[in-house]
Amino acid sequence: MTIYPENSRKSIKQWAEDDRPREKLLAKGKAALSDAELIAILIGSGNSSESAVELSRRILQTAADNLVELSRMSVSDLIKFKGIGEAKAISIVAALELGRRRRSAKAQERKRIVTSRDAFEYLYASMADLHYEQFWVLLLDQSNKVIGTVQVSDGGIAGTVADPKRIFKTAIERNAAAMILCHNHPSGQLKPSDADVRLTKKLFQSGEMLEIRVIDHLIIGHDQYFSFSDEGVL
Repeated sequence: MTIYPENSRKSIKQWAEDDRPREKLLAKGKAALSDAELIAILIGSGNSSESAVELSRRILQTAADNLVELSRMSVSDLIKFKGIGEAKAISIVAALELGRRRRSAKAQERKRIVTSRDAFEYLYASMADLHYEQFWVLLLDQSNKVIGTVQVSDGGIAGTVADPKRIFKTAIERNAAAMILCHNHPSGQLKPSDADVRLTKKLFQSGEMLEIRVIDHLIIGHDQYFSFSDEGVL
């Protein structure tokens, strides 16, 4: 944990040069900065009682000191903090969205899916910040190279319904040899429900008959995932 200097209620410009986030980044590199210091660079200034870093720390604490949780905050959530106007809130939201897209772009460079972690990285950016359940299918060719991803259903907070006919119709139309199923749990709870298990086994059996392999089913919750294949459910 970063120990902040005494008199941290001063504006950043009044701090010793080594304590200023911008100067610190230039002198020591971006990895030397805490999350709060990086956010402080985005917002530039704090309020009458807090420096930019202190304000950033408080915003992070509200998000359980977790950038994934912070990325779920909207502009209207952020402007509730004293010292955060619309422009600063937009800067934070935009920066976190760029980070999400960077992770997605990096994942998509790996066209061949070998492990459950590969599949998670490929799908994560599309599902990480959703407040409701969605069901996706990652379609693969004979060599497990990605053909594409398809959202097959959209649900509510408590669940979503995946239609096996639609799933396999999509796979046949795209000439897929295999697929990985995926849906999210907005609560972050990764344990599959009985309905999740029944659906997975039904799709696995249907895939065997149609000669379209169902390799795995991932449940994504916040920054983690559950793999039916890894856990021996398939």
